[in-house]
This record gives sequence, C-alpha cells and structure tokens, in this order.
Amino acid sequence: MTRTSRPAAGAPAPDPAGGPGGSGGDLGRHLVGRLSRLDRFLPVWIMAAMAAGLLLGRVVPGLGAALSAVEIGGISLPIALGLLVMMYPVLAKVRYDRLETVTGDRRLMVSSLVLNWVIGPAVMFALAWLLLPDLPEYRTGLIIVGLARCIAMVIIWNDLACGDREAAAVLVALNSIFQVVAFGALGWFYLDVLPGRLGLTQDRLDISVGEIAVNVLVFLGVPLAAGYLTRRTGEKAKGRDWYENRFLPRIGPLALYGLLFTIVILFALQGDTITGRPADVARIAVPLLAYFALMWGGSYALGRAIGLTYERTATLAFTAAGNNFELAIAVAIATFGVTSGQALAGVVGPLIEVPVLVALVYVSLWLRSRTPTPATAPQT
Repeated sequence: MTRTSRPAAGAPAPDPAGGPGGSGGDLGRHLVGRLSRLDRFLPVWIMAAMAAGLLLGRVVPGLGAALSAVEIGGISLPIALGLLVMMYPVLAKVRYDRLETVTGDRRLMVSSLVLNWVIGPAVMFALAWLLLPDLPEYRTGLIIVGLARCIAMVIIWNDLACGDREAAAVLVALNSIFQVVAFGALGWFYLDVLPGRLGLTQDRLDISVGEIAVNVLVFLGVPLAAGYLTRRTGEKAKGRDWYENRFLPRIGPLALYGLLFTIVILFALQGDTITGRPADVARIAVPLLAYFALMWGGSYALGRAIGLTYERTATLAFTAAGNNFELAIAVAIATFGVTSGQALAGVVGPLIEVPVLVALVYVSLWLRSRTPTPATAPQT
C-alpha cells in the first residue's frame, strides 16, 4: 500500500528526500521544520500537562474526589471525554475502504496477536516478579497493566510516528475483541494458576466481562463509529479531496488537545498519591521502563525481520508496547480499592508510559529516516 509522509496532527504533509529512504539528516530537518508549533514542542506540552495535573491535584482541595465522582459505571467521564476528543480526529483520517489490505497481511495480524496476548502479559509478569518480589500489591497492579492491551492512546503515538493508520485501526479493533474475551481468563491464569504452579503467592482478580465490554465500547466503539460516519458523510457530500485537504487539517489539532486534557485530568486525579509516595513510584517505574523498552524494541525488530514496511513496523511496535491504563486503573480500583497499592501501580503506568512513548515516537522517526525499504513495498 502506498503511503505518503505526513506530520502528526493535520499539519501539511512533507515529502522530503522522496520518502523513507532519503537522507536521515535531511529527512529529520524537513520533518521538524514543517510541523506545526503544537507538534514541534509536543514533549514540552506533555510534560507541562503532567506537571499541571500533579500540581492541581496537590493544591486544589477536593479536586481528585470531585473528578472521581463524575463517573458512570466506573468510567471517569472527564477522562472519557478527553480520550474521545483525542481519538476522533485520528480515526476520521482512516481510509476505511483500505482496511482489507491490512486484514490480508497475515504476518502483521499474527505478530500483533502473539505480541499483545502472549508475549506482553508474560513479559510484565516476569518483570513484576523479578523486580518487585517484596511488594505484592504493586506487583499485582503491574500484572493487571500488562493484561490491559492498548485500544486508545496508541492511536495517537502511531499517528505521530507516521505509522499506518489503517493498520492501527484494525489492530486496535482486534485488541478490543480479545480484551473482552481474554482479559478475565488471562487475569485468572497470571494471578491464580501460574503463581500456584510456581509455588508463589499472588492476589486474585475479580472482573466481569460486562465491565470490560463497556470499557471497550466507550473508548473504542464511540470514536470509531464517529470517525467512520464522518468520513463516509464528508466524502459523499464534498468528495475525498475536500475531506482530506480541507476538513481533516481543521480537526487534526483536536487530537493533541484531547491528549493534553486527558493527561491533566489523569494526573490531577492521582496527584496527591503520586507526589506523596515518590520512593514507591520509583520502584514501580523500574519494571515499567524495562517493559516498554523490551516490548517496543522487540516488536520493531520483529517487524523489520519479517519484512514489514516502516509504517506497519511502527504500528506493530506501538500497539504492542502501549497499555489500556483506564481499564487497568478501573479494574484495580474495583477489585482492591482506590487507595490500594494495585491502584497506585495502575496510575504510575501512564506517568511512565506517556513520556517514554513520546520519546519512542522520535526514535521511530529517526529509524524511519534510515529505513532503506521503500514505503511501497508490497504487503501480503
């Protein structure tokens, strides 16, 4: 499938050096030079949003409790709003008439399923036990994070890294289906069966399929339907050229506004907890850092080894490395309580994931500039 280079959130699409095979330095300069100010200073905005959220959570009395109270069925409405605004523009960019080119790529589909539902949970389980053997609550929380495969924020990381939008939409949808079917079973296996077989003591998990299904419906189903209907009605009314060159650039920045809003709210909710227990946060951060490095690096290497293009390799890496922090936090709170160590581990997840995956976006773009395989390489 032919892909063109593009910046992250609706800025004019650069086509430097004739595509991914051009000079690495030239490509990097062209790419950065043509990004909007919002995109160019993305790490600054994200760190500022994290700091603002932590500060608000500390200095505004009762803010965390007030935000936590605004929820339906265990889903935080402010966070849901931010995620929906964040995901909608990216899913509106997907060319849904090209999805069959992704579903026919067996290498990509099989690799994603294995990485997300076999390798990912196993890696987090191993790291949690290896690095937190004396902290059972945090260990359990990290295992839950490893089971919650990403179906939301990965859309943003993939788009920022110029990954394959259509592939991301398919893999995220696939993850959502497996999340409903497999999350509870894997929780039982990793928190009950496997520790027992290994002679280890571990907390058990109690979560219903219905709760997971609601989570998937809200955080993927709503923005996916909105994006599909927007493209279908927009192209039907005014054509693809108007839709992609006039309409999408207007709504593109909403994705990053939604991301920043979500980060502020998320850290405001847990600001007091995070800043009040820095030593515990540091202990939880170590296995998380190892996990993101192993999953992203290993997935990227696998994608290149099996002959995927840069675009699909990046998509494979980000969908394998990201996690559904909202589901993990909701499950931990529902099962163990809002003040539990398991809930704290879930909250620390995005604290580490957001800056790390932003950094990996830049690593990915650097690798893209040095990728010799043309973007038009066939996918089978």
